[in-house]
Order: sequence, then C-alpha cells, then structure tokens
Amino acid sequence: MADIQLGAHTVLSHGVKVAKFHMHDWIILVLLGVIDVVLNVIEPFHRFVGRDMMTDLRYPLKKNTIPFWAVPLIGILLPFAIFTAIYFKKKNVYDLHHAILGLLFSVLITGVLTDAIKDGVGRPRPDFFWRCFPDGKDEYDKITTNVICHGEKSVIREGHKSFPSGHSSWSFAGLGFLAWYLAGKIRVFDRRGHVAKLCLIFLPLLAASLVAISRVDDYWHHWQDVFAGGFLGLVVASFCYLQFFPPPYHVDGWGPHAYFQMLSETGSNGQVISANNLHMNSMPLELERVYVEPEHHLNLRGTSPILEDMESARIH
Repeated sequence: MADIQLGAHTVLSHGVKVAKFHMHDWIILVLLGVIDVVLNVIEPFHRFVGRDMMTDLRYPLKKNTIPFWAVPLIGILLPFAIFTAIYFKKKNVYDLHHAILGLLFSVLITGVLTDAIKDGVGRPRPDFFWRCFPDGKDEYDKITTNVICHGEKSVIREGHKSFPSGHSSWSFAGLGFLAWYLAGKIRVFDRRGHVAKLCLIFLPLLAASLVAISRVDDYWHHWQDVFAGGFLGLVVASFCYLQFFPPPYHVDGWGPHAYFQMLSETGSNGQVISANNLHMNSMPLELERVYVEPEHHLNLRGTSPILEDMESARIH
C-alpha cells in the first residue's frame, strides 16, 4: 500500500489544482474589490450639521498617526508573511491557500460593509468644523441653520465618513483573522493550561486595538466609530476563519477543512497514511501509522491492524 506523507503538498505539486478548485472564490474576491472601489467614489450622505452641533465637532484637524497606506501593511501583509513562513516549514499548500483566501475575504467583506455604512450614515468627524471652515469663519443657512461649508470639497467629503472607523475595522479583520489562525496552529485550547499561548494570540488583537485608539487620539473618529469598526472587523474575521478552518479547540483545529477532505478522499481507496507530520505543533504521537478505512472517513484516533495483531498476541 502507498504511503501519503501528511503536509507534503507544495505549491508546485498541488497549488494549481487547489487554486482552480476555488476559482469562483477568487472571482468573488475581485468583485468585492470592485464594489469597494465604487463605494469609495460615491458621495456620502451629508448629514444635517447645525450650529449647536458644532460644539462637539471643533477638534483640531490633525494628520494620521497611522496613515491609510499602512493599514493594508498591518492587516494584510503581516498575516500573509506569517502564513508564508508557516508554509515553508510545513509545506502544506492547502493551509497556505485557505489562510490567504480567508484573510482576503475577511478584509474585503469588512471593507465593503464599512464603506457602505459610511456612505449611508454620513456622520461628521470630530474635526468637521475645520474641514468645513478652514479659516475659522463659520456660516449657516438662515432658515435651516445647516452649515454652509467653504472648505476644500474632498476634505469636506471625507469629513462625512466618521462611522464606522475603517482603520479599526480593517485592522481587526486582518489581525483578528491572524489571531484565530495562530490559535489553531499552536493549539491554544489544548487543555494543558499554557498561558503563554494565550498571550501570543492576544498580540495581534493588541496591535489592532492600538490602531483603533490612534483614530480617537487623532480626532478622526468618535469612540463609537472605533468600537463599531473593531466589532465589525472581528465578527467578519471570525466567520471567514470558521468558513475555512475548524475551531481552534477541535482535534483537527490546526488545518483547513479542505485538507482533511482531501485526505479522506485519498484514503477512501484503503491507503495507509503516515502520521509523522500530522500534528503541526510537534505534539507527541502515540501511533506511528493511522489506518484509513474504505469510507470517506479518517480514523485518526484508532490503531493500525499491525498494532492490533501485536496487542492480541501479547494478551493470548
């Protein structure tokens, strides 16, 4: 019987096959990107801003502590680098592909939801006064008392996109997905009580929180905007991760669903699968081999026929 080395599925050997199988998912990602671009072009709703409301909107107009271009670096490229490093160690293209696919779905779905809500709500930013009246001379409609802005159009337009925070939602979408991913890889819920594992998965969430806090410090967002954005990104990240991976506390929580499905389909022919590389965090293995029964099912906890014969002989 042939042996299948778990994890020995590289980009060169299986990459094209995996990508083709999920071609429709990649097409959907492209469509999400196009939708997000369109949402950024659409003029947001210009909510009524009266004279009395300006009291809470006179914070100074500051530069971003974390610029817009840095958010994709933090929320996408950093997790991507970690996924790639794990791939070079484990040589599992299924894990790499689904980690990247899940991450991109997380940030793009979050981006579409965030920008759609921004355009629909049109909440003014805390620094809206100086966006509307850069010279400090405020002007209001004599009948409606609504603001009559004379600032730069693009700056005013951006001033109506306070809720929810895009920095916060994107950061939590990317780094929240990374936290889920690391939790599965290091088996944070293995019931061994290693607190260091919890500290490790909290690091991405801490980084996302600091990005969110910077938005309040820069007076670009109200605290409600940041809270809503972070919550939105984390929820979407959770759904996207669980779409491709089992929960971290699951016995197979270290790998994607598609990987185990592939093993199950391969093992349906009655092959014997070597389990030397089964546990990605080098957990001790009680058995050297795992027998795959003819059904589409992996008996990862059972014993092999050879070991059963040895045990039977020892008893008799």
